[in-house]
Formats: sequence, C-alpha cells, structure tokens
Amino acid sequence: MNRELVLNNGVAMPALGLGVFQSPPEETAAAVETALRAGYRHVDTAAAYGNERQVGEGLRRSGVDRDDVFLETKVWVSDYGYEATLHAYRKAVRKLGVERIDLLILHQPAPDRWEKTVDAYRALERLLADGGVRAIGVSNFMRHHLERLIEATSVVPAVNQIELHPYFTQPDVQKAGAEHGILTQAWSPIGGITFYPGWGEERRNVLRDPVIAAIAGETGRTPAQVMLRWHLQQGRSAIPKSTNPGRIAENVDVYGFDLTEEQMARIDALDAGVRNGPDPDVPRPERFDMVIPED
Repeated sequence: MNRELVLNNGVAMPALGLGVFQSPPEETAAAVETALRAGYRHVDTAAAYGNERQVGEGLRRSGVDRDDVFLETKVWVSDYGYEATLHAYRKAVRKLGVERIDLLILHQPAPDRWEKTVDAYRALERLLADGGVRAIGVSNFMRHHLERLIEATSVVPAVNQIELHPYFTQPDVQKAGAEHGILTQAWSPIGGITFYPGWGEERRNVLRDPVIAAIAGETGRTPAQVMLRWHLQQGRSAIPKSTNPGRIAENVDVYGFDLTEEQMARIDALDAGVRNGPDPDVPRPERFDMVIPED
C-alpha cells in the first residue's frame, strides 16, 4: 500500500500523521520529536490546541529536514474573515517556526457566522495562490457545508478532517467528499475522542470492542493497529494522537499486514451513527469566540 495520498491539487501527503489534540504543550514537543524519529512524516495541529509552538520545537529537535515533514494546522473560528485569517496564517507560521504550511484548514464550518467562514476560506485561496500554503481544506464540514462552500468559492478543498472511527463513520460526508475529489481525513481514528469533554458521560471504548479485539487476535496486531489499517485500506488519512512513545511507535507500524474483506466488513458493521464530538451545526459562541494569542 502506498504510504502517501495525492490530494486533488497534486500534492502528496503522508496518509498517517501524528495528531496532537489534547496533548499538553509541555508534552507535545517530545511527542513530535519521538514520532518523527519513529518514522512519521506528517503532524497535525491547530491554533486552538495551543501547542503549535511546541510542534515546531519538536520538529527542530528531531533533526528531520523540514522539507520532509508535512505540517498541517487549522484556523480557529475567532480568526475567520478575510484579513483576520491572513493574520491567523502569520501567527501560525511564526509559532511553528516555518516559512510555509503544507495544509491549512478551517477548523469548523461555523454556520452561525457563515459569511466570515466563506471570507476565511477565500483568504486560504489567496495564501494558496501566493505559495504560503501547499494545500487548503476544511474540518468538521458536513455535506451541506461542503456544497455551500464550493458554490461560493473557487478552489475545492483538498481535505475534510472529520470525526471518524468504527463507531461513527459518517458515510454521507465521506461520499460527498469523494464526489468532489476531497480526501477524508479521520480525527479520533481509533475512537480516543470517546472522552470528549462536555459530550456526555457514557462512552464505549472502541479499543475494547470485542470485534476489534478478535481481529487483532487473528492478525497478531493490536486493536489500534487494526483500526488504523482499516482507515488506510479504505483510502483515508488518519491522525492518531498519542504522547506515549510506545504507542506512537505502534501506531505507525501498520504497513506490514492486510485486513481481509471479511474483516473490513466486520469493522464497518460496528457503525452506530452516534457522534462523540460536537455537532458542527450547533453554534458554540462561548468556544468559537476564544481568542488565539499572537505568540
């Protein structure tokens, strides 16, 4: 299996990346350094995570050449709007310590302030045209968000990063992306977001699912490796998060085996259609208005 996916503008992106959502800043630099030394060549962060600076630090500490690493980050809603988003880009490159971002995406559709969302995306188009970014995209967009955005703008997003794991596969969003040539990228790819703060108390841990455990036994792999392989074999990008060196190494070691069609179908059948993270159509002004620091 090819370890890279080609985006709709011809840019190659490593299929597997390290996610750093909920990674404390004091642990992020070490996690990124560990991941890059273990073989990762793709790191996903966001302005709202508060750890872009540490991602850049981990990259520099790793000794891996900047040009060999695909860096992805996200603009937060409080920085939406044409000029505000151009400024958000400048904040991001300064914190990351780089001259260019490989993939810059809008973090939320923010339908309660849609005009600003569209203006923010137009700023991404400008950055793409000027060479400040290599690809642009979105996150947490559902079909209707994608279609409204595409109608209002010129560049089809290269990526839509969405919650996607065996318990929640969002088939319609994936299909909408495929119809437009948009690559689906899975956040919470092994279901770790089952503890997303503020979204209920009862959560089933996908890592402990008996079907996943059985397939792990059949393949001689871990449950996490089975789920990541499932994503990759279906042509998605996945960005598992970990700060544990052992799990970081485990999560990148997913290219030495294949799941059978029957095993893939058993995982597909686990979809319960229940979202664990926030609903992209529900306004969250108290969260969306969070100010992203300059430094």
